[in-house]
Amino acid sequence: MQITPLNRYKQIQPEERVTLASLHVQNFTVREIARTLGRAPSTITRELSRNSCDGAYASKSAEGCAAKRRMQARPVPKLHKESILFGIVHHLLCIRWSPEQISMTLSATYPKGHEHRVSHETIYNCIYAQPVGELKRDLIKALRQAHNKRVPRSKGQDRRGQIPDMVSIHVRPPEIEDRQFPGHWEGDLIKGESNGSAVGTLVERTSRLLMLVKLPEVKPASALNVLQGFTDKLLSIALPLRLSMTYDQGREMAMHKELSKRTGIAVYFCDPHSPWQRGSNENMNGLVRQYLPKGTDLSVYSQVELDAIADEINNRPRKGLGVRSPLSVYRELLANSQQHSTLIH
Repeated sequence: MQITPLNRYKQIQPEERVTLASLHVQNFTVREIARTLGRAPSTITRELSRNSCDGAYASKSAEGCAAKRRMQARPVPKLHKESILFGIVHHLLCIRWSPEQISMTLSATYPKGHEHRVSHETIYNCIYAQPVGELKRDLIKALRQAHNKRVPRSKGQDRRGQIPDMVSIHVRPPEIEDRQFPGHWEGDLIKGESNGSAVGTLVERTSRLLMLVKLPEVKPASALNVLQGFTDKLLSIALPLRLSMTYDQGREMAMHKELSKRTGIAVYFCDPHSPWQRGSNENMNGLVRQYLPKGTDLSVYSQVELDAIADEINNRPRKGLGVRSPLSVYRELLANSQQHSTLIH
């Protein structure tokens, strides 16, 4: 067999070990075996010296020695299933922490170079490298999004009825955009199966605090129901932290002037098809969907259950808050306002 550059130093294959063992027993020289297998003599010499047992070479035992050496040469993955770190990551994923939240929390907890620090990319790689099975399904299910598919935003003219006396986001005071002063909120609705149920969402721009609003089962997205639900929720917020709300141009906010009259909060409206103008709320809606999936009946959740979901999300660390949670930041803002909280969800 001719020796080619491709197979000259390539690792000995199992079928070649059978031939090598047979020729070695027949006292063929190293060079004769190398010519037969189309290998370099140094490759045969190395194979015999590394994988012989008690001076004898057998194909089965040689294969076992080679496999053991390969395993020893490979470093153990940082997030192997038996490690303490994997247990920590698995637990936090199960309570719906994102890989980035886990990574930055561990980085803030342990010093640089510590074995319990791990990047979010390593966590993602660990999840998707798992063999097909229940563990992999559970880990992917715990992620906010299980795939990278993006749906194009709809374009064109907005054919919905216009809301009377809208105040555009473009006349909103600039200090609201800077997030320097608390008390400015973003609002929206997330809808259930066939638009038959809905839950209101309110997000404070500075602290990213989330509040969920229970709406009636009958016509939940009607302007009257949204007015009553949002009024009750906004009135539970301390007055210094109840300044403005930014909303999209959904018809459910048609009674915004009455909402302002009841709560004292100014309402600003985004441009059509511009969800990035309410980025905090859009991001939070994605987190809420982990608990209230699309296509389900949202009317079965009580206000108490919605408050529990909001509390769990508000206790997660956020990168934009310096690894603090929205709830801790909100408490600081409330204390600085020198007012007692009337927030009762």
